[in-house]
Amino acid sequence: MNDEARAALMHRGLDDIFDDELRHSIGVLIDDVRQRGDIAVCDALAKFDKIELTPDQLRVTDEEFATAAVSAEIDAAIDDAIAHLRTFNETQMLQAQDWSVESEPGLFVGEKITPISSAGLFTPSGKASYPSVAYQLAVPAMVAGVPKLSLVVPPVPGGSGEIDPAVLVVCRKLGISNVYRVNGPAGIAALGFGTESIDKVAKIVGPGSPAVTIAQVEMQRFGVATMMLLGPTESLVIADDSADPIRLAADLLIEAEHGTDSSVVLVTTSAALADATEMQLAEQLAALPEVRATAARASLGPNGGCVIVDDLNAALDVANAYAAEHLQVAVADDQVDSVVDGIVNAGEILVGQHTPFSAANFIIGCPASLPTSGFAQVSSGITADTFLKRTAIARADAASIQRMAPNVIALADHEGFPAHANALHLRTP
Repeated sequence: MNDEARAALMHRGLDDIFDDELRHSIGVLIDDVRQRGDIAVCDALAKFDKIELTPDQLRVTDEEFATAAVSAEIDAAIDDAIAHLRTFNETQMLQAQDWSVESEPGLFVGEKITPISSAGLFTPSGKASYPSVAYQLAVPAMVAGVPKLSLVVPPVPGGSGEIDPAVLVVCRKLGISNVYRVNGPAGIAALGFGTESIDKVAKIVGPGSPAVTIAQVEMQRFGVATMMLLGPTESLVIADDSADPIRLAADLLIEAEHGTDSSVVLVTTSAALADATEMQLAEQLAALPEVRATAARASLGPNGGCVIVDDLNAALDVANAYAAEHLQVAVADDQVDSVVDGIVNAGEILVGQHTPFSAANFIIGCPASLPTSGFAQVSSGITADTFLKRTAIARADAASIQRMAPNVIALADHEGFPAHANALHLRTP
């Protein structure tokens, strides 16, 4: 690949997410919600989702929660996923403890760790319904101890405002009662500003379309914390000649079928494996429904592809530059540890061909709402830690502050802050 082709591969999705025309339209929508509240939210539902609701219908009713039902298989799957998520996030919380250290005699410094006061959880709908996103967001927030949670979800397309009952079952199991049926970007704005029906929250999380992603980015201008970026899905697989091309093709198609804006890349040291995998992809694509096959072809073709490298070190270079949302390692057992150790930029690392992306998306318990578009270089997936904040604490005694005083005064004088220095002069004999 030449430099231009490499840059295009790494750049995936950002132009769509930050399209000037889309940003303008989302900005107008956000301002409308800020000014008109529930009425603007209802107007957005009518305009973009073709669903007419009044403000008193935005909130999901107790009766809807009570009557929501799913099959026994889905109910059991939700329970399994919630249990795994609790294990992952409760274990993570064991590492998030208050701490203190005496950094010099008489000076104690440390941190107090507390949950944020409130959070808004966006669960997408449209191309499909995603109850898995609801529990992937809600369980970490609950384990972190966030006292106030609100969940917004677009209604089922083509209906009259119904919410996928699986999403409501998730919320019922977790005790989340503040659930609202809203258009995605308008819902993000409503959570950020608060409306007559929807409470304002401190932080908003959740994956979505470019429009939803832009809405979250734009709401940062109004003091709302959001994640960067949870946009169209993407995956990368590092494979050598030990990989099974049948499973490899199947695993490449997992994220590829999400949408025509998804990106999927195979990085391999074996041209023979690439050829065998391409044959398997053709066969497995033919078995997919046309809408999913169309999405997969875009994800694997113009949006992604196969990169053949000389060795696994080169594969690591590609993977770290790409910084994939989802990354799978399919290499010989004696190479696994060195490859995993060499990956520094990825939302998640799934090791081996017994660990497909779909298992992680639904059940395993690792975060599945992960940074996209290269932001895995600087950020992480949504876990309990997402909903925590750290407050530094320090306590000095008279002797330690007197020892530090000359240095504080010297720096205060250098930077031109006499009041800073005076506070220490007053404490110094």
